[in-house]
Amino acid sequence: MQLRVIYDGKRGAYWNMAFDESLLVHLDEIGPTLRVYGWNPPAVSIGYFQSMEEEVNVEKAREMGVDLVRRITGGGAVYHKYEVTYSITLPEVKGRILDSYLVIDMGIIKALQNLGLNAKHHGINDVVVNGKKISGNAQTRKYGGLLQHGTLLMDVNVDEMFEILRVPEEKLRDKVIDNVKHRVTSLKHEGVNIEFEELQKVLVDGFREALNAKIYEDEVPDKVYEYARKLEVEKYATPEWNFRR
Repeated sequence: MQLRVIYDGKRGAYWNMAFDESLLVHLDEIGPTLRVYGWNPPAVSIGYFQSMEEEVNVEKAREMGVDLVRRITGGGAVYHKYEVTYSITLPEVKGRILDSYLVIDMGIIKALQNLGLNAKHHGINDVVVNGKKISGNAQTRKYGGLLQHGTLLMDVNVDEMFEILRVPEEKLRDKVIDNVKHRVTSLKHEGVNIEFEELQKVLVDGFREALNAKIYEDEVPDKVYEYARKLEVEKYATPEWNFRR
């Protein structure tokens, strides 16, 4: 498989989601694409089926300068700050979604193994190291293709995260936070200190191995950026999209 790679920087939440959707829309023209990127400012993304106000303390997020955006993929609310994020667009895979997670998540697993960590697939769409979650992933199938997003945690600050994310039962807040601290890890917590740009390369190499892909970089057509700018303004930056449920 030929796999276009986009090494991107740290971008705003609305642009990140708009660009990924545009890559999916134009999949037939530009081919399978892997994009690795970050977030600036930090952001919370919620899954397509979630309610922003139920998942996020909106006032606190705005006070902390954290962007809020809805994804077109499913999954739960994610605080994006200490991580490398990837998106991959592929022709729609026949069969169960679980099977496609198993294939795509191997890119992350290979990258972590190359960093000397014992990584495994867990549940439907998580990757764990030593039994603790280090990567969450979400997927959608539309426009005749497949888009999967995922994160790879470089560090994690659970207390900071729950200043913004709500818990289902406020009276159980301390218990929930303590539970997450025991279930989530990061590269830093596993003794791996690596710079953002270097981790991007390691992640791309993991996908190259896992998908047996030939990696290449090439200019993305202007029309992909133009459509992304349109989506950024008319969809992802709007309250109608982000607060629709």
